[in-house]
Amino acid sequence: MTTTPHLVIDLNCDMGESYGAWHMGNDDAILQFVSSANVACGFHGGDPSTMRKTVAAAISNNVAIGAHPSLPDLVGFGRRVMQITPQEAYDMVVYQVGALAAVAATQGTRLHHVKAHGALYNMAAKDAALSQAICRAVRDVDANLVLYGLAGSHLIQAAQDLGLKAASEVFADRSYQDDGSLTPRSQPGAMIEGVDTAVAQVLRMVQERLVRSVNGRDVPVQADTLCIHGDQPGALVFAQTLRDALGQAGIDVRTMS
Repeated sequence: MTTTPHLVIDLNCDMGESYGAWHMGNDDAILQFVSSANVACGFHGGDPSTMRKTVAAAISNNVAIGAHPSLPDLVGFGRRVMQITPQEAYDMVVYQVGALAAVAATQGTRLHHVKAHGALYNMAAKDAALSQAICRAVRDVDANLVLYGLAGSHLIQAAQDLGLKAASEVFADRSYQDDGSLTPRSQPGAMIEGVDTAVAQVLRMVQERLVRSVNGRDVPVQADTLCIHGDQPGALVFAQTLRDALGQAGIDVRTMS
């Protein structure tokens, strides 16, 4: 008799970030290896047609669909910090989540989660007011949505305070600071490019709930969902390698209910 592995993690990937004539990522192939898709909503990437196609592809692969709202920054791919008020953050998230929810509805499905993108995600992780605004927006659109946020951050706390289900997110391809935050992309060593190193970091986060910071400190971390960046070089090979490694370690990959 087959037993269910006692360790479980959701594997999510940022997708649907192409727009117009600009193509980003290999979404159709990567969807074979992930359990959740974070679909761009037009502010940092994505357009109406790409949103529709990405939702359809996720449905075909039985992958949960989430909105991936961003700062309004197509040129900077949503990775440049902008000075916004909590009310502006609320409005941006409502607008983008609502748009993708409508696309999903036309294909007979509903959104599963919301995960902020890029600078908005990192800003909110350290800013309680922004986190509360984002989580209020998610709750007000659909209180059944799961909020994906950086493990140990203000996003997770705000979601819990508002009664939302929260998924603590960890990263395979990013290094960590001593406080559990991600190393800024502007700093050396922010990205982990070696597949073996990334896989080892993931397995330790899931199995031991620890991650080694850039300064050599072991930092406690809750790993409910793991992010793969669909725009990174070699994303498909990385996704397949990671999925195989998780399986070999007896870790089940599935979406949070």
